[in-house]
Amino acid sequence: MSEKLWAGRFSKALSEEANDYNASIRFDQRMYREDLTGSMAHAEMLAATGIISPEEADSIVSGLKGILEDIESGKTPIDPACEDIHSFAEQELTRRIGDTGKKLHTARSRNDQVALDLRLTLRSMTEETVLLLKDAVNMLCEKAKAYSDAIMPGYTHLQRAQPITLGQHLMAYAQMLLRDIGRLNDAKKRMNVCPLGSGALAGTTFPIDRHMTARALGFDAPCENSLDGVSDRDFCVELNAALSLIMTHLSRFSEEIILWSSWEFKFIELDDAYSTGSSIMPQKKNPDIAELTRGKSGRVNGNLITLLTMLKGLPLAYNKDMQEDKEAIFDSFDTVKMALGVFSPMLDTMRVNKERMRKAALEGFINATDCADYLVGKGLPFRSAYKAVGALVAYCIENGKTLESADLSDYKRFSELFDTDVYAAIDLDACVERRACFGATSPKQVLRQIEAVSEQLKNA
Repeated sequence: MSEKLWAGRFSKALSEEANDYNASIRFDQRMYREDLTGSMAHAEMLAATGIISPEEADSIVSGLKGILEDIESGKTPIDPACEDIHSFAEQELTRRIGDTGKKLHTARSRNDQVALDLRLTLRSMTEETVLLLKDAVNMLCEKAKAYSDAIMPGYTHLQRAQPITLGQHLMAYAQMLLRDIGRLNDAKKRMNVCPLGSGALAGTTFPIDRHMTARALGFDAPCENSLDGVSDRDFCVELNAALSLIMTHLSRFSEEIILWSSWEFKFIELDDAYSTGSSIMPQKKNPDIAELTRGKSGRVNGNLITLLTMLKGLPLAYNKDMQEDKEAIFDSFDTVKMALGVFSPMLDTMRVNKERMRKAALEGFINATDCADYLVGKGLPFRSAYKAVGALVAYCIENGKTLESADLSDYKRFSELFDTDVYAAIDLDACVERRACFGATSPKQVLRQIEAVSEQLKNA
């Protein structure tokens, strides 16, 4: 068991069981790059303010760079016996450069160090996730353009409602993911303040320059309050909330993919590369990627509850409970990135059965609203038109007819205002084309939406 950074006060070692329970090296070691980078900036600031000599800072920075290179090359494995990544880095540095390495922790606590490492790590993870979301939105725009005029039934209550285009449907999810990008970027802005220099909770008596380290590490500013800098993790909660919404959107889309790929719908067929089979039923082609995405949304939501519950009863400042933040938020980011990594190509490679979609749109009287609008155009109040068409639909169902196959005499049973031009009014293509108001489902509007989203994406 390696020596603890806090060993001076204690007369006996931590028990093996307590050490394993207390240690975080198994999950915080992924922050090694951020920990070493932050330490380099700290050492350079210590020299600039005269707290250590320039020669000592050069030795420390050189040693830290060497550790970073050796970890990344595999030459120096991270010691799992260390309590955390901070302990490992400091002990390895001292082993390499001697007592000068012990000066690195001057004017710094593990409290502000871990807060720094976490913000740097989550900033990178956020940027990576935003890139994946942008790829997904671009892919949806391309698919929507290809199917801007592909007619399908739109649903409410999972009942066929009105005719829409597949392009419109895809662009609805593009809008959701675009907002997800905005949420992550907004959270990143609020997170991008530097806690380094907060110390354990009250700052430090050394004449440090917190603005220097903040600038060196790409932060907008140092955090204003040292207590807040080390003791809050609201940025973890906010990021996880944004990640939960991403998974919620992917889960909703997954549910539709699962339905659409079933024999009952058969609107799409997933590529073999994104489907699995059955161990006993040779005919099966299962949408497991979509099902896993739907299931993993619960995992990310659970992490959000973990973070909220962990924080809700904590007095200021730092408490060990806060060690629970990393596993939760890291897992959420890992899950979302993994989901986006397979979800986008799954959608991109799926085959769309336009004929089957159109056939489904011809059933279920989804042009009934257009039929009522036809009567409104003839001067009938909408509520009266609605009632007349409702009675017409009931008649058609009872007699095995559709609005398209019903005779004009059938129509006139319910309103003398019906004429032969009603058939053009209820044509599916016409129904979709006439829905041309801003944001609606007509092909022209879908293409406009694609252009608007693509433009927004450039600045996201």
